[in-house]
Amino acid sequence: MGMTMTQKILAAHAGLSEVKAGQLIEADLDLVLGNDITSPVAIHEMEKMKITTVFDKDKIALVPDHFVPNKDIKSAEHCKCVRQFAAKHDITNYFEVGQMGIEHALLPEQGLTVAGDVIIGADSHTCTYGALGAFSTGVGSTDMAAGMATGKAWFKVPSAIKFVLTGKPAQWVSGKDIILHIIGMIGVDGALYKSMEFVGDGIANLTMDDRFTIANMAIEAGGKNGIFPVDDLAKDYMREHGKREFVVYEADEDAEYDEVYTIDLSTLKPTVAFPHLPENTHTIDEVGDIKIDQVVIGSCTNGRLDDLRVAAKILAGKKVAAGLRVIVIPATQKIYLQAIEEGLVQTFVSAGAIVSTPTCGPCLGGYMGILAEGEKCVSTTNRNFVGRMGHVNSEIYLASPAVAAASAVTGKISSPSEIM
Repeated sequence: MGMTMTQKILAAHAGLSEVKAGQLIEADLDLVLGNDITSPVAIHEMEKMKITTVFDKDKIALVPDHFVPNKDIKSAEHCKCVRQFAAKHDITNYFEVGQMGIEHALLPEQGLTVAGDVIIGADSHTCTYGALGAFSTGVGSTDMAAGMATGKAWFKVPSAIKFVLTGKPAQWVSGKDIILHIIGMIGVDGALYKSMEFVGDGIANLTMDDRFTIANMAIEAGGKNGIFPVDDLAKDYMREHGKREFVVYEADEDAEYDEVYTIDLSTLKPTVAFPHLPENTHTIDEVGDIKIDQVVIGSCTNGRLDDLRVAAKILAGKKVAAGLRVIVIPATQKIYLQAIEEGLVQTFVSAGAIVSTPTCGPCLGGYMGILAEGEKCVSTTNRNFVGRMGHVNSEIYLASPAVAAASAVTGKISSPSEIM
């Protein structure tokens, strides 16, 4: 029996000719990632191991992005811990405020993640890099510590689900709508510890930002990872953003999949996930009249340049609805600068939104947009669990930047076609 794309990458990094689903392996790592919340725990675990050095200072990335610029004393202490560790071990890829961005947008932008890599990160959305044909997955801080010390990690080889994407999405339908549709279809545990492998001619109609968004939210379906084939667009992206060599793996024709789903992208509509799970999805024509208090456009899911361009296109010449708060967060400094150069930031501010420095901020209920009791928010983030963005009696509606921007204008969850 042949191997899936993910299985081939894992076999190569384990020094094996083949692996099978369920097999336990030890694989070499190309990158170990941590942020300002998870890294301090890993650092303290390394201290307990009495490890005096990291396995490779060039293959560790430390990105303070959740509570920075520091929102309080505790977050300042966490960042100080990471900063001192990076200095002590001469970590090449430590990103201080001013250079940092939201980790899962920053690392591909910096050319640190490429096809064929095995990447672990102490953050669940590390699966983002599958958009480039890498095996990347989230781990706990203890596994991060072991990875920094040894350059290796244990894995159970995942089985896989194949998603065959065909057709071309309609206007205002993006990667966010596609992955919300999939999660609504299979559920938040529909791909539990499985590789979500995306194939089909429809992929040619998806931008890299669309693919990053889809891979990013594989974890919201329970997936171990999400992964895309490496086409010319992905190769061009990697060559533009870095100089690392990459390795292209392709699934065998006789690879085994637990399920196969075919999705005609041309039939999809803008989709919204209602509280309190990403699987609770409704198409925009099913939403009804839901008044909102806040809109957030940003995060590791939808804070990239394409996302900001779409939002600005809708907000141009319009005003944010009275009584509504709109927060726009570019995912990296480079994206922020480009948004300024293109006039997107001016569009947001003129419309009545605020624009923040790159941060995860409100996504995890950190800061820059905490919800009070009873408030409702349309957010381009990836999770809408109870209390995720503030009070346990607040509500989060997950949507694309297009839907979020349209909702900002009307003050209720709305389709872009209503105002464009």
